[in-house]
Amino acid sequence: MDISASSCNLETRDTVLYRPEACDDSGAIARVVVPATLFRISEPPWLLVEEGFTLAREHEIESLFAIGNGYIGNRGSLAEGSPLSAPATFLAGIFEHSDQPGSIPQLMTLPDWTEVRVWIDDHPLSMQEGEIIEHRRILDFARGVLWREWRHRDKNGRVTRLLAFRLTSLADRHLLLQSVIVVAENYSATMRFESSIEVPRSALPAPSRWKARRSPERPNVLPLALKCPGLDIEIAFGAASQLLTTTASVGERLVEMDERHIVERFQLKVTVGTECHLHRLVSVYSSRDLEDPFDAAVAHVNRVLPSRISEAVSAHETAWNSRWQHSDIRVEGDDSLQRALRFAVYHLISAANPEDSHVSIGARALTGEAYKGHVFWDTEIFMLPFYTYTDPACARALLTYRYHTLEAAREKARRAGFAGAMYPWESADTGEETTPRAVIAPSGEVISVLNGELEIHITADIAYAVWQYWQGTGDDDFFAQFGSEITLETARFWASRGRMEADGRYHLRQVIGPDEYHENVDDNTFTNLMAAWNLVRGAETAGWLRAKRPDRWRELEHRLQLSDQELRMWSHLAEVMYTIFDPKTLLYEQFAGYYQKEAIDLKKFEPRTAAMDVILGHERINHTNVVKQADVVMALYLLWSQIPADVRRANFLYYEPRTGHGSSLSPSMHALVAARLGEAHLAGQYLKQAAQIDLGNNMGNAAGGVHAAAIGGLWQAVVFGLGGLEVDGSGLSFTPHLVESCRQLAFPFCWRERQLEVSITHHKLQVAVQGPGPLQLRVAGGAETLAQPGHTYVVERANRGWSSWHRLDS
Repeated sequence: MDISASSCNLETRDTVLYRPEACDDSGAIARVVVPATLFRISEPPWLLVEEGFTLAREHEIESLFAIGNGYIGNRGSLAEGSPLSAPATFLAGIFEHSDQPGSIPQLMTLPDWTEVRVWIDDHPLSMQEGEIIEHRRILDFARGVLWREWRHRDKNGRVTRLLAFRLTSLADRHLLLQSVIVVAENYSATMRFESSIEVPRSALPAPSRWKARRSPERPNVLPLALKCPGLDIEIAFGAASQLLTTTASVGERLVEMDERHIVERFQLKVTVGTECHLHRLVSVYSSRDLEDPFDAAVAHVNRVLPSRISEAVSAHETAWNSRWQHSDIRVEGDDSLQRALRFAVYHLISAANPEDSHVSIGARALTGEAYKGHVFWDTEIFMLPFYTYTDPACARALLTYRYHTLEAAREKARRAGFAGAMYPWESADTGEETTPRAVIAPSGEVISVLNGELEIHITADIAYAVWQYWQGTGDDDFFAQFGSEITLETARFWASRGRMEADGRYHLRQVIGPDEYHENVDDNTFTNLMAAWNLVRGAETAGWLRAKRPDRWRELEHRLQLSDQELRMWSHLAEVMYTIFDPKTLLYEQFAGYYQKEAIDLKKFEPRTAAMDVILGHERINHTNVVKQADVVMALYLLWSQIPADVRRANFLYYEPRTGHGSSLSPSMHALVAARLGEAHLAGQYLKQAAQIDLGNNMGNAAGGVHAAAIGGLWQAVVFGLGGLEVDGSGLSFTPHLVESCRQLAFPFCWRERQLEVSITHHKLQVAVQGPGPLQLRVAGGAETLAQPGHTYVVERANRGWSSWHRLDS
């Protein structure tokens, strides 16, 4: 994607505009000054630019250029549409439920609020007709704004220039803004704008699905409320538009409303050089937010409408700037990696909402329909660390969603015959299991899906994320109120899921590990290690509650009917948990019988054109030793401190060449572990692969939305891999391993209310500390210092190790 600075020609001047007479209810011709700051754009390293227009790539581009604020997401589709456009707006937590047998909930596609069509003397301005002189879409990461520039020559030689932007406000999450500026470069004509809010096309075959709430038009505010039969949810839109031009003129405004859409038409005469500015403000509420979303949406528009659009944009930019101050990673020497990281952080910020603890982030966030918007382990293991260490409020909200769905997890465990809480592999709004029973593979093969029953490691993954958040933030209130109960109930599940056998060991049979090529296996190493970890943490949680929050402990002890005998059993089961470890080779067998699988040399399939399960087929892949994604390698990372260094190295070097990376989650984890092991060349290769999951569409399915876990994994690979950062209860440790292309790495990091600025080169590590108190800093397992807030500490490489820390201002 071209991102040269010369390709971004946005306005840089204040513009005096007039509201055409008869285009609003006042009948007056108003004079408005649109400031140049409204059209400010960031420097090229902060931009993603798509030059030209390729119809076949439209779905993919719409995903990459999506905008969002954690409450609402909008794909980056063309305002006028195209034959292959898939415009979509999503509200977090709004899932469509069907009463058809076997159906599962899916993230609801809401009316498209961005549709704007321009007509020149009754001829539509279209990418499919005439000549595209220039066209580009620009996603400004820094400001959270999607821009579009388009110059078009029609069959009559008339040249029209269009400049547009849209945003979903990060300062006011219910507020959406859109501006479309059209210039008649060389002609005079009648110009017509049609802006609309349309019921999604996918709903048209079943029009009864949406029911509009009729209402008399409010002055300059067009309301539309929609209710989906079968759901006790109402969604309301309030829209206000303003047409301004550079010349005082007479215009016409018409409004059309029915139960499927709102259409607002502006028509006026233009002459050579006339600029027409259409500004739209849309407010969205649902009955998840409050009892009457209809009145709320209209009132919201009326509150915002009197202020200039530039003020709303300014507030949005301020909110984005604040988030970037706490999350931007700076890389010197590798522009491609720098852009990929900002792309990742942009979409992670866009995906989360700290104000709503009843929703989580789906596998494709709010950027596409893939996986039906369902929540997987992706959120807790791949995305959550970013929020824990840059925006703890978001992390807290995401984990509280798991608390609110704890009862559904208990019910799933009860139905399966187990105790405690068994979290679903796929989750939506209620926390019930939403994994489909069958899917159609890329090869066309119908495959039974067992993950909902057998991929149980997600239960330990959630407990792990709870503990990681608690250790990283010191949020005792969260852990006492929410996290402790999750940890106790998940530990109880593991104590009931397996069984003690004749060998005196505790076995977990019939599971699926992260390597989903191998189903219904026994004693998957990742699952067993994580289950043992969960059991230990469950017992420790009880001890902490007894000592620190005795009232909460007594309440949980009574309600959950916990006993000392049960707690002792958890510790015992963790000690006797079966793992297939060979002390001679230092290897964990991934699961019982893995070594007997058919050996496949993956190098013989390079360059690979498809995932290995497509190449070999679903049935055969199960009988090979090809690993879909990081499995044992994933355990090495998550349980790093409890696995000896020589064991970590042996297992990585064994499983790495056997892993096919059939999941977008895999490359980043391999980059991370390779970096920590000092395998710089491998780390660099995997880092590039991880960076191109979406930007290079190297999985071939970016059309379904951005891979949220992959971008979360990329952040972790850089911070915890290249930066070598490890977190524990007492402080931070660093073992930096920069790849060759990276001269310097710098990033902010939040630990227990301390704000750190970390800077790493191949020769030096520097950490600036701000916050309420000191923290322990260590490097490469050696030199350490008690860092005081308000100071900067430096340590330099010396021979093969590191020197002692010293304070810069001492």
